[in-house]
Amino acid sequence: MEKQSQEVSVVRFAPRQIARDESGAIDEAGQALVAMLKEAAALSQENVDRAMTMAHRLSVQLRAAEDRIQQLESDVKHFENRATHAEGWLHTIRTEVEETLLGSLESHRPQLPVH
Repeated sequence: MEKQSQEVSVVRFAPRQIARDESGAIDEAGQALVAMLKEAAALSQENVDRAMTMAHRLSVQLRAAEDRIQQLESDVKHFENRATHAEGWLHTIRTEVEETLLGSLESHRPQLPVH
């Protein structure tokens, strides 16, 4: 069998020369894009700063609210204990009134005959 040689030829094309006026337009567009990116980065940083400030302020308010809730819960327990203690005294006083005053009234009341 006969070998056929296949020859491949590569043709290289020289890069197209950019006209000076096209180069200037590309430079201007590149500079405009870089300026827009810098502006976007600055705006983004301002947004981050505002968000961080707000987060800190809200964190302080949350901590104050938590402290207030804890104080109010403590006050509720205190007043519940006082109410329970006062109810105990009211029961003691009622028993004493019933035994002392009403008991002595009953003993001094004349007995009515039963028909």
